Formats: sequence, C-alpha cells, structure tokens
Amino acid sequence: MIAPPLRLAMWSGPRNVSTALMRAWENRPDTIVVDEPFYAHYLTTTGIDHPGRDEILAHHESDCRKVVESLLAPLAPGVAILYQKQMSHHLLPGMDRDWLGAMTHAFLIRDPAPVLASLEDKLGRFDLDATGLPQQVEIFDFVERTTGRVPPVVDSADLLAAPQPMLRALCTALGIAFSERMLAWPSGPRASDGVWAKHWYERVWRTTGFQAPEAVAMPRLTGRLAELDAQCRPLYERLRAHRLRA
Repeated sequence: MIAPPLRLAMWSGPRNVSTALMRAWENRPDTIVVDEPFYAHYLTTTGIDHPGRDEILAHHESDCRKVVESLLAPLAPGVAILYQKQMSHHLLPGMDRDWLGAMTHAFLIRDPAPVLASLEDKLGRFDLDATGLPQQVEIFDFVERTTGRVPPVVDSADLLAAPQPMLRALCTALGIAFSERMLAWPSGPRASDGVWAKHWYERVWRTTGFQAPEAVAMPRLTGRLAELDAQCRPLYERLRAHRLRA
C-alpha cells in the first residue's frame, strides 16, 4: 500500500467523463479534489478564448509555479488523498516537469469520435492539441520512463459499463482501498468546481452516479472532424492498449 498522502494526478482530455470521476473521488471521506488547476494558466499563456474566460482568470491562479506549490502543500489532518482532475493539454511545453515526480499518475481516455463531436458543439473550431491526446501520450511516456512502471489507464467506456469493478481495479493499481462511496454522490454543484462549471458541468450536476452508456451509434464524422479523428485514433489506441480490465 502507498503511504498517505497520495497525490493523484488523473490526466484526461476534455469530454472524457472526467468530472463524474472527480465526483466519485470527492465522495470518499479521505479525499479532497482539485478541479483543473492549470486552466487559468493555460488560458493566459495561449490566449485561447473559452466560455467564461474572463471569470476564470479573475477567480483562479494563473501562475503555474504557485499552482504547483499548492499541489505540493501539506494536506489537512485526515486527508489521505489529493485527487487532481488534470487536463493534459493544460500542461504546456514551457512548463516545468520536475514536480511530476512527487505525484502518482493515472490516465482517463475516451474514444475520439464522441469527444470530437462534443468539442465542436462547445468550442466550434479547435485543433488536435485541444483534444489533449498528444499531451496524454507525452505525459504517459514521461511517467513510464521516469518511474519504470506503466501507469494505470482507464477507458471511460469501461468505467461507465462497469463502475464498481473498474474503480476497484483502479484503486488496486494505485495501492489503496476501494470505497463504496465512490459509486454514488449527491447531485448539484460543488464548492470545489471551477467557475467554468456552469458552462461544462450541467449534465454532471444532474447525476448521482455513473450513468450507463447510452445505446446510440458513434457519431459519424465528416470533413475536418474526420481528419482530426484520423490523427487522434492512433494516440488513443496506444493508450488503450494499457487500459485496466475489471
């Protein structure tokens, strides 16, 4: 077992069921969560215009060095796990990577087709980097290279199809005990949600647990989205080859 505290960086791309997974961890009595801690730095550095940009910059720390300090700060008594919902594309090329060695890492992935369709609905035009997949592979390779171990990978389709077995498998891979409280949570917003939540989390706010995947066909992508899918798929499949199985 890993001695507490466990500082768990869960690297995901957008629209990967990452907020629901954050809810599961926050419902543990031994865990606190941090929602996309580098988002403001990402927006400031790239100049990208996302929904609620001005409010995000006004309410969240944009200095990545101060964010890292907060992730490494001592935890309150009784807190054994600091769960970080990390968007992989927020770890920009110029950012220091040394702090990654103080974290335990895991990865959440999702088939690119529904991700791309959802991102188009939310953002309009976007590029490959906005999916987070190239950065996920980079971080995965960095963690494997520096630790000598393959970090846990969870496919969101597996998680939604079998929440309890997959969460058990993840906890086992991380060396911690599974908690039944990870399977259900109260509906509504959280104080831990970033101020961007009203633009992205409305569906999660209505949930009280993981929702079974809908029996709908994968979106049929054409044009620019089909081109992006062709770029995303080899990256996704590379990570998926290491996914946990219940």
